[in-house]
Amino acid sequence: MTPTSEEHPARQRIAVIGAGAIGGVIAARLDAVGHDVTVTARGENLEAIREHGLRIKGGFGAHTAPVTALETLTQAPDAAILAVKATGAVEALEANRDALEGVPLLVVQNGLGGERAAARMLGHERVAGGIALMAANSLEPGIVTVTAAGDTIVGGAEGARFAALLGEALPTSETPSIEGAQWTKLLINMVNAIPAIIGHSVQDVISDRGLRHVLLASMRETASIGLAAGVRFQPLQGLTPLLVRVVAFAPRRIAEQVPLRIRARLGDVPNQGSTQQSIRRGQPTEVDAINGAVVAEAARIGREAPVNAALVELVHEVERSGQFLAPSVVRGLA
Repeated sequence: MTPTSEEHPARQRIAVIGAGAIGGVIAARLDAVGHDVTVTARGENLEAIREHGLRIKGGFGAHTAPVTALETLTQAPDAAILAVKATGAVEALEANRDALEGVPLLVVQNGLGGERAAARMLGHERVAGGIALMAANSLEPGIVTVTAAGDTIVGGAEGARFAALLGEALPTSETPSIEGAQWTKLLINMVNAIPAIIGHSVQDVISDRGLRHVLLASMRETASIGLAAGVRFQPLQGLTPLLVRVVAFAPRRIAEQVPLRIRARLGDVPNQGSTQQSIRRGQPTEVDAINGAVVAEAARIGREAPVNAALVELVHEVERSGQFLAPSVVRGLA
């Protein structure tokens, strides 16, 4: 049960850098339990938050958070959360470097090793890694809709601090291996590329037999390459290390039960996936940090990931053209 503001043990000044889908939910929920929250945002999103507050609805309930909204931080908070896309992480850290000096930081990001990169940039080790397992859409400035509630996983340096902080506001747990958890999330995130290419929901993609086979092929590459690299996958959203091996090695008719389980967990509200959301907003996607990360790791260990490489190219084609492609283009990859 989430504590009310009256039950809140200690008010802290929390900065959330990037008030998009995930950052918006985290910021609004931290405000709801009584913290003093500042967010950074840009353009129409910044103006909407300043005028109407940061509004969330859906899986974690409705709340309007009267947060302070800035383009960049003007003073050091007690703790900070970086929730921008992987493509914008370096720019966001540079812009807020002075305010983040020595400040405990949680990097909630898709892809691998974002917390390590942030620690190198900031020159201190007070950096934790985080994984958001909720599904949320931010298609209207200042408003976030949670389409499927889910845990937030934290780990690494300062993991215990952020597990305690976020645990007041959201379902949160600490993992013994943030790297292993990131790889499991990477496997789950394979659901993002195909919806972004064809403009359909994640649920529709998984329901289509041909598209599901391509999705599974990208998941197989991810699982097998991670295992070959010695990764210890951590359990997330019901995806256990055993199921990772099922994805990698079991016959297709058995292995495809894993994406079907993901579809069931997403529920009935259409979920576009974060990559498609970026395309619809005209922003760069994280495909290079998701599918591209599999391709890069495969090359590092002397292997190939042809399905993921093809999906990266198709997402970039959609980014360049602004036009979604026919499902048949993707089905041909299986």
